[in-house]
Amino acid sequence: MIAASSHLGGLRNHRLGVHSHAERTIMKTPGSIFLLLAAVAAFLLALLHIAIIFTGRRGYGYFGAAQLIPLLDKGSPWPAIITFILAAIFTVCGVYGLSGVDILPHLPLLRLGLIAIGAVFTLRGLALVKEIPQYISHSTSFPARELVFSSVSLIIGLLYLVGLVLRWRDLA
Repeated sequence: MIAASSHLGGLRNHRLGVHSHAERTIMKTPGSIFLLLAAVAAFLLALLHIAIIFTGRRGYGYFGAAQLIPLLDKGSPWPAIITFILAAIFTVCGVYGLSGVDILPHLPLLRLGLIAIGAVFTLRGLALVKEIPQYISHSTSFPARELVFSSVSLIIGLLYLVGLVLRWRDLA
């Protein structure tokens, strides 16, 4: 009788949104895996942006923010501030991804947030449509790393969107 009682209590807690550590383990569904991979990628992008702050000119130049180098050379704090804000945004994206796989509590507007995050990454990745012909016709002057950056964005965006579609009912 005690076992049945504790099981019913667990069901009641689950409906109330109270989960034990064991209940919050990652569901091994494709949707959860996609969202988890997207979240990890977003956290890695956040760390990359923090590293760019510390690498200075070389980091900003390599990762496509050469327009910030003159400000950096003048000792302006703006390049670091802008890059830190981007790192914070990527961190929020990662947190939303973890919320989507129930590692963290459900955040407000979770579905809408995941749609927006997936859409922004995907739209950034769609720059490939313009970049591939540029690379083919001007391969010596067009940096191949731009194709990599756009491809990574597209993959992350699709991970968010596909994961969201597969977990849609669980995220209500």
